[in-house]
Formats: sequence, C-alpha cells, structure tokens
Amino acid sequence: MLGLVENHSLPRTAAFFDLDKTVIAKSSTLTFSKSFYQGGLINRRAVLRTAYAQFVFLAGGADHDQMERMREYLSALCKGWNVQQVKEIVAETLHDLIDPIIYDEAASLIEEHHAAGRDVVIVSTSGAEVVEPIGELLGADRVVATRMVVGDDGCFTGDVEYYAYGPTKAEAVKELAESEGYDLARCYAYSDSATDVPMLESVGHPYAVNPDRALRREATAREWPVLVFNKPVSLKQRLPAIKMPPRSALLVAAAVGAAAATAGLVWYASRRRGCDSA
Repeated sequence: MLGLVENHSLPRTAAFFDLDKTVIAKSSTLTFSKSFYQGGLINRRAVLRTAYAQFVFLAGGADHDQMERMREYLSALCKGWNVQQVKEIVAETLHDLIDPIIYDEAASLIEEHHAAGRDVVIVSTSGAEVVEPIGELLGADRVVATRMVVGDDGCFTGDVEYYAYGPTKAEAVKELAESEGYDLARCYAYSDSATDVPMLESVGHPYAVNPDRALRREATAREWPVLVFNKPVSLKQRLPAIKMPPRSALLVAAAVGAAAATAGLVWYASRRRGCDSA
C-alpha cells in the first residue's frame, strides 16, 4: 500500500502501532464489557457506563486531564480483581469480539511491514491481558502495554507499576530501539491520538490514522501523512490462507491499563470485593 521496501543491508527497523482506532475500530477493552458482565466482573450499570465511554471514545476521546482523573479512579476500583479470570474471559471471547473490528487497511500495513523485514510492535495504553492476545492475533512481534501490580494472591493491588501513555510510549520505543538495534530514523509509527505525538515524532516516518482534532492540526503543521481507515473486516475473511502467529516472543508490559477515553481499564469500572474465590 505504501511501497515499504526494506534494504536488509541496513540496520533493523520496526513499525509501531497504537491499537484503539488505529488497528481496531473500537476501544480494545471496552469491547469486552458484555463478556466481563457475563463473567461476573462488572454489573449491569457498569455495562451501560462502558457503552457510554465507548461512545465518547469513538466520538473524539478525552483530554489529558480527563484521562488522568479516570486513570486514578479506575485504578482504585481495580483492587482485588482476579487476573487469571480476566485472562480467561478475554481468551474465550477474543476472536468473536476483536477479529471482526480489525481495520483491513491496518492488517494490510502490518503485512507490508513484515514483508519488508520490519518488526511490528503494538504500543497501547491498554493492559496486556487484552493487548497481548490481540497482538498474537495480529502477528505482532512485540507488545508494550500498561503494567499494574499483581499481589501474591493473583489479584490486582490497585497500584500502577508502569503507565504506557504519552511520553512513556516514546520512551518505550527508544528503549526498544536500543535493545533491538532499530534505526528510529527509518522506523514507522501510527496513531489516532494527539497524546501519541511524542511517539510519532520519535520516528522518521510518522502517520496520523483517523486522527482526533488535535492530532490532525499537529499533522497538518508538521506535514505528516494522514491515513483514513474505515473498513473493519474479519481476518478470517481477508486472509483465509495466511497464518499470523507471533514471529517472536512478545515483549509485554503486562496488566491492566487505561486507554484513551477510559479504554484499557474497563474491568475497573465496578468494585470487586476482595478475591476470596481465587
């Protein structure tokens, strides 16, 4: 699609993708709200609340201050949630919920970058209980996501260990470049959100995908290309003969995070009392 041909005599390169509204058409974690409800993790009120959050997210997202308030609020609510239960629910419903909302254009880009010899890295504010399986589905080589502390009982403590948001995404990209030998000047990055400007400007080939208003202004000012992805399609339909396993072990900053417009911490939306059944 973009003529992405790699010269294999040069240093390694990678393509860094934000996830929500960049690779998939919705918020990755909010999409699982019904499944979390059926699994007993959230109540009916929380399902309605996450439906509204999904609407706000798709309509334009939240600003930085709103994101910070939501992160603090939802982080407090997560205390006591059983991590294994979240993983099992995601595994059981992943293909039904996520496969149909992957952008055809994004899947094609991932193919092109792999064909050109580049690693594909998903860099998402959402948590790895959600992002890691999606990365495997997409054939990503690595995943960077928010990490929260998990206690000895296998439950979230409510403390955030690593928050993959804004400048910390750019830091993760630079750390990967150092450890993996990527030449950032020849790397690519894709995002829909102005909060990812630090990540976009850290590479030589930044692209705004379905950009929010602030990112569109930034892209125009910096003359970054703007891509419009609007064709969600099942991988099973578009790639019936292609297997897409992960090409190497995923680099995961694990656990549950907060994504744009509250994506990434949906299971925090309802208080779970302890972890007695774990």
